[in-house]
Amino acid sequence: MTDGVSRRALLGGGLAAAGAGVGALAGAGGTLAAQAAAAPPPDESIDLSQSHPFYATAARQTQGGIETPPQRYCVFMTFDMASTLTTDLQVLLARWSAAIAQLQAGKTIGTVEPSHGAGVGADTGEALDLGPASLTVTVGLGPGIFDERFGLAKHKPAHLAAIPALPSDNLDASLTGGDLSLQACADDPQVAYHAIRDLARMARGTATVKWTVLGFGRASAGANQSTPRNLMGFKDGTRNIKEPADFSKFVYLKDDAGWMAGGTYQVVRKIEINIEIWDADVISDQQRVFGRDKVAGAPLSGGTEFTTPNFHKAGDFNGRAIDPTAHIALAAHENNDGVKILRRSYNYTDGLNQYGQLDAGLFFAAYMNDPEHFTRIQTRLGASDRLNEYISHIGSGVFAVPPAPRSGSYVGEALFG
Repeated sequence: MTDGVSRRALLGGGLAAAGAGVGALAGAGGTLAAQAAAAPPPDESIDLSQSHPFYATAARQTQGGIETPPQRYCVFMTFDMASTLTTDLQVLLARWSAAIAQLQAGKTIGTVEPSHGAGVGADTGEALDLGPASLTVTVGLGPGIFDERFGLAKHKPAHLAAIPALPSDNLDASLTGGDLSLQACADDPQVAYHAIRDLARMARGTATVKWTVLGFGRASAGANQSTPRNLMGFKDGTRNIKEPADFSKFVYLKDDAGWMAGGTYQVVRKIEINIEIWDADVISDQQRVFGRDKVAGAPLSGGTEFTTPNFHKAGDFNGRAIDPTAHIALAAHENNDGVKILRRSYNYTDGLNQYGQLDAGLFFAAYMNDPEHFTRIQTRLGASDRLNEYISHIGSGVFAVPPAPRSGSYVGEALFG
């Protein structure tokens, strides 16, 4: 431990000092709280008492929210460090870790009502009585954490670098990058919102909110989950990674990655959909764009949803049953040197845009053991994907996601040893 900061000081006092500020979420966009309040209640069939441990176990060394079956709601937030003190970063990660362990267990991060009602509560209280709701909070470290500010350059993960410019980019600087990321997913939107709200309060004075997305209606499937639909009405994530061997091969870092062993990389993109233009397109062309049947999800080469697409079968679209520029053809691992990435995306809406049209799209989140895998796939998609007529990539970020800490430790502790 460096700079005389003990683990006891980091973990023992972190929860009680959650902080009084509430401005962080307001700074991220005034619609966030309103959207969370307006979200429909979770399905009564969902077990909201289920919880996931935050700390590493003998069976799991990775943070939750990666291999965890996707929950129904997500709140994603990035931060830029306001402080340049290494100890401030260290303390924030330690306090966050202790708080996340409490939140994922369905507990508060401190007193909601101080004695006699005097003083500010450490926990804002809106998740009282709601249960854990399968909450997971995933912490990511952006490239900036390893620049000259904190003296951590020697620990920079081998593949952590800003995503290069891609053909599909129409990026808004205010929706791009970040030193830190928090991904909170839960089966109750208020539980996910509460987690991010209180963690943002804890960061006040140390880090400032950069951008955020409120996601709903998961747009990816995990093992034993039915395939959901995106806002374009198509099933999304049919061929997502689900097998343990693929997680090992394509998602998690091996032992030779040093302090990042068991960790992964997170790539996020905010993708705006031109909803009204898409809705005016005929179904046959929509199906050609994706390369799948809209209702059943089967590839246009035939079969059922989970039939392996036949990209060589003759047909009416540039001589193929599946147009070579269809989305599934360009994204398929068969056409990208076998590379796969784990999708963990959500739909989003920001109400209406300046033109009075629906402002909505896909919050694309993916995990992989090398961000170049995403860049390789997206370069092909951005260059010739028929879907590009209807979408625009307006936000982007890449983060290193360390392995889960041991009980009594915190995310990224190895950086400060």
